[in-house]
Amino acid sequence: MDSVWKYIIVAFAVLFAVCPEVSGQYDTDRFYLRGRQALIEGKYSTAIENFNILVRLDPDSYETFFFRGIAKYNLGDFRGALDDFDMAVEINPVYTDAYHYKGITLSRIGKYDEALENINEAVSLRPGFIPLYFSRGVTYFLSQRFEDAVRDFNRFIAQEPDEATAYLNRGASYLYLGDTLKALDDYDMAIRLDRFDPEGYIRRGRLYAMSGRQQDALSDMDRAISLDTSNTFAYFNRAILRYDNRDIRGAMSDLNRVLEDEPGNALTLYNRGLIRAQVMDYEGALDDLDRVIAINPRNVLAYFNRASVFIEMGRYWDAIHDYDKAIELYPDFAKAYMNRSYLKNLMGFAAESRKDYETAQSKIEEYQKKVSTAEGASAFADTARQYSSLLSLDAEFAQHDFNDELLQYRDIDVRLRPMYKITPGQKAPWSRLDKGYENPSADSLLASLPFSAIVSNGEDGVGEAGERYSDFLEVISKDLSENRGDQAMELFAKGILESEEQQFNSAMEDYTSAIESSSDASNILQAMIYMNRGALQADMIEFISSMQHNVQVLTLDNSRSTTTARVQDQTMNRYDYSEAIGDMIKASMLYGEYPYIFFNLGNLFVLSSEHTEAIDNYTRAIELFPYFGDAFFNRGLVLIYLKDKEKGCIDLSKAGELGIDDAYSVINKYCEEEQLL
Repeated sequence: MDSVWKYIIVAFAVLFAVCPEVSGQYDTDRFYLRGRQALIEGKYSTAIENFNILVRLDPDSYETFFFRGIAKYNLGDFRGALDDFDMAVEINPVYTDAYHYKGITLSRIGKYDEALENINEAVSLRPGFIPLYFSRGVTYFLSQRFEDAVRDFNRFIAQEPDEATAYLNRGASYLYLGDTLKALDDYDMAIRLDRFDPEGYIRRGRLYAMSGRQQDALSDMDRAISLDTSNTFAYFNRAILRYDNRDIRGAMSDLNRVLEDEPGNALTLYNRGLIRAQVMDYEGALDDLDRVIAINPRNVLAYFNRASVFIEMGRYWDAIHDYDKAIELYPDFAKAYMNRSYLKNLMGFAAESRKDYETAQSKIEEYQKKVSTAEGASAFADTARQYSSLLSLDAEFAQHDFNDELLQYRDIDVRLRPMYKITPGQKAPWSRLDKGYENPSADSLLASLPFSAIVSNGEDGVGEAGERYSDFLEVISKDLSENRGDQAMELFAKGILESEEQQFNSAMEDYTSAIESSSDASNILQAMIYMNRGALQADMIEFISSMQHNVQVLTLDNSRSTTTARVQDQTMNRYDYSEAIGDMIKASMLYGEYPYIFFNLGNLFVLSSEHTEAIDNYTRAIELFPYFGDAFFNRGLVLIYLKDKEKGCIDLSKAGELGIDDAYSVINKYCEEEQLL
C-alpha cells in the first residue's frame, strides 16, 4: 500500500518549493520555517508544535492548517489530518492542495467515494496539475474501478513518462482487468526505469508465477531480495515458489525469515503450519495454527487444518471440536462434513457419521448444480479448492494479512499518563504561546515553599533528576523541632522531599500531620496536601505491585476481530484505591478550580475499574484547562476501552496535537480504519 503512494509523498517536496511564504511578524516567519523544515526532516511532532503556535498567532492561515494536516497524516492521525484539511478549505474554498490531500487521506481510510469527490474538486480547480491524476488513479484502483484507473495513469504517464511507480500501478490495474500482457509490459518498463526498486521485481515475479514461469519468478524474487534483504513480502513469495518446486527446506527458511521480522504474520504462520504438518512436525504445526486462530478466530481453514493435525496426534475430540467450529463459520463447507463423518465413524458414532455424510453429499450436489454460475462459484469456493493447500499469491488475502493481521496479533501495553503532584523542580520557561497552565494562587503557594517546586507528573522533562534532599530535610526537621507554631507548610515541604526520596511511610506521616495542623490554613494549601497524599498512596500501591510483577496498565488488545481493551493483571491481587480517591475528592472540594486534581481522580478511578467516573473527571480537567494533553490522552484510552473508538481516537488526535507523542503510536495501531485492499 505504501508503495502506491510513493509518488504522492515525493510530491511534498514540490509543494514546499511552490508554497508562498507566510507574511507577518518575525515570530510567524520563524515558526513557519521551523515547521516546514521539521516536515522535510520527518520530525512530524516538532512540526505540529510549531504549526500549533502559528495557528494561535494567525488563525486565518490556511497553509498552517494544511501543513499541520500533512504532519498528522504522516503520524497516522488521519482524523486529525482531515480536520485540518477541512479548516484549510473553510478558510480558502479554492485551495487545491487541501482538496487533493483530503482526498488522499479519505482514500487511505477506505472512504473512496468521498475521496473522489475531493480529488475531482481539486481537478476542477486546477486541471493542468498532473499529480492529481496520479492520486485519482490510485483511488480508482482502490475502489476497484480499474478502467478509470488506467485512464488516469495514462494521462499521468503522458506527462511524466519516467515515473516508474505509475507503470507499476497501471500494470496492477491491467492485471485486475485480466490483461496480463499489458501488465507485464508495464512491469518491464518500471524495472527499466528503476532497476534498484525491488517492488518491480516482486510484481513481475508474481505475474510470472501466475503464468507458470516458475524459474523466471524465482529469479525475480532472488533479485528483489538482493536489493532489499529486509523485504518480507519478497521472502514470503519466494517461499511459495520454492514450495511449488518441492524445495521444502528453502520454503521453510524463507517463511522463518519473514517471522523473524513479523512474528504475528498470520498468513506466514498458516503456511508454515501446513508445511510442518506435511513433514510430520505436528507439534510445530499445532503451535503455528494455534497462533493463527488467536490472531483471527474466524479463519475457517485454520480450524479445518488444525483438525487434521489433531487426528494425526490421536486427539479425536479436539478434531471434532475444530470441524464443528469450521462448519459453524462456514455452513456450506462440504469437506468439513465429510471429514467429520469419517472421524465419527472411526469413534463409533455411526448414526451421527451417516448424517454428516448425507449432509456433505447434499452440499456437493448443490454445488454441482450451481458451480457454473458466478454465485455458486463464490458460495462454494472453499469447498471446492485449496482447503488444505498453501495460500499463496492471492493478492487480497496477502495484502490483508501483511497490513492488518500483524497488528491484531500484538497486544500493546499503553500506560496512562501518570498522576500530578507537587515535586521539587524548576518551572519550564514557557513562552506566552505555549499554552501552559497558569494559576496565580497555586504559583504563589509553590513560591512559599523553602525550595523550588513545580506541579509535575514526571513526563515533562523538568525537575531535578538525581538530586538528593538530605540537607533540606535536616534543616526542615530542625526548624520543626524548634518552632511549635503553624507547621502545616513545613510538614508539607518535608513530606514532598521524603516522597522524592521514596521514604513513603515518613512522607505519609508528615502529610497526615500537615493536614491535622492545617485547619486554619488556606483551602488551596489543604487541597494540595490532600492531592499529594492521595498521589503518594497510589505510588505506594504501584511500588508494592511492581515488586510482585503486577503493575496495572490499560492494555489495548487487537487479538479479536474488533478492538477491545482490558486492565491487565498478571496475578490475582487487587488493590484498594479508596483512601487515595477519598483524599483526591477532599482536595477537589477544597479547591475545585485545579485541573490536576480531577486528572488524578480520573487515573484513580481507572485503576479502580470505575471507568465512567474516570471519564467524567478527565472531562472536568479538560474544562478547566482546555490544553491538557495528558487528560485527552487518558480519556481517549478509556473511551477505546469502553469500545467508544470514534470518540477515543478523536481525543488521542487532540492529545497528539497538544504534544503527547505517545498518542500517535496508539493512533497508528487502533484508530486506522480497516482497509478494503
